[in-house]
Amino acid sequence: MSIAEPTAPPWRRMRVWATAHAVDDFYQGLVPAAVPYFVLDRHYGYVAGAGLAMAAALGSSLPQLMFGVLADRRRMPWMSPVGVALAGTGAGLAGVAPTYPLVWALLLLSGLGVAMFHPAAGRDARLAAGSSATAMSYFAAGGSVGFFVAPALATPALDAWGVGATALFIPPAVLMGFVLLRHQRRVTGRAAAKAPVTGRDRPGQFAVLTSVEIVRSAVSFGVNTFVALYWIDALGASSALGGAALALQLGGGVLGTLAGGRIADRIGLVRTVRLGNLLLGPAIVLLLLCPDPYLALPLVLLVGLVTNIPFAVLVKLGQDYLPSRPGTAAGVTLGLAVSAGGLGMPLLGLIAEHHGPRGAFVALAVVPVVAAALSAALREPSHDVVSDSGSPEERRSSTSVVARSAASTPGSGESNTVS
Repeated sequence: MSIAEPTAPPWRRMRVWATAHAVDDFYQGLVPAAVPYFVLDRHYGYVAGAGLAMAAALGSSLPQLMFGVLADRRRMPWMSPVGVALAGTGAGLAGVAPTYPLVWALLLLSGLGVAMFHPAAGRDARLAAGSSATAMSYFAAGGSVGFFVAPALATPALDAWGVGATALFIPPAVLMGFVLLRHQRRVTGRAAAKAPVTGRDRPGQFAVLTSVEIVRSAVSFGVNTFVALYWIDALGASSALGGAALALQLGGGVLGTLAGGRIADRIGLVRTVRLGNLLLGPAIVLLLLCPDPYLALPLVLLVGLVTNIPFAVLVKLGQDYLPSRPGTAAGVTLGLAVSAGGLGMPLLGLIAEHHGPRGAFVALAVVPVVAAALSAALREPSHDVVSDSGSPEERRSSTSVVARSAASTPGSGESNTVS
């Protein structure tokens, strides 16, 4: 099955999926932005506030694997539209719910919506992207954009109207769910069933890739958590400048996701993953060596950029390693592995408690060595992963288009596999 014409520009193929991913992950960013207002407006304790963040995380992490298996067994074109609608509705209603258990349950529901969205959306976005890592990077970057803009949009509303302002963000989720459902119905009208995919699953390589993603995610979680505190405590900056550093780091992540896709289309998927892991440690060291809070701002942008170079590539590579289970692969690389990276935060917090945020960053500078060592075991996916849908003439035509594209792209190599 082909969701889009193989000759269409990457953004044209991916704009619906990138936008849907941005809307969905907006609600992942909305929850941590809203937790302080639950503490202030409802007089919840810090433990109760942390429990709300945990509810959203629980809903969005482990269930992704189950939804991935379902997405591989059944097409269920409604899964991603319903998922994005639930993510927004649960998070929006939480702010007006009268009791703590109901707030907790609604945030759990929001997390389940996120978990429903990613595997099915990752599967169908991959079909639309074809063999292009650049196209897949648009989908991955959409999630980074949503998470990035959530605090910027939500904080003014929460400041003005209190925690109940979360309800203002329900309509975008419902609207996006409706648009995505219509899009899925048009796709289903052109292709009545999911395309059978040929190619050998490589679970060993997928396990190594998952380990790389967990380590990379641990660094990302750590930087997100401690970058503002590093500016305030180690560099003596104001809280406003610390917030600016966090915004630059997240913005760099969006740029890195987009850059990673383009790099992969030129030098290959595995080489791009290795490149990102090799550059990450030195980027953090450069940040640590800069004593000025203003001069360090471009360096934190660089850290964010380098951290996310492998992100979209790991998503695509995971689906190449499990060509018969793209939903499961997406559920792991977009959800389970990313969430698992947060398990190291208590240890990093212990380091910060004894040695300050600077000590946490020193530890984070060492962690990429593990990711670089693991990524050395990765291999480029096989070239026999091909879609087996449509007429023989259509398959030959699609294959020839990709072959001509690979031949005409300077410096492209093993990354131009036919998907």
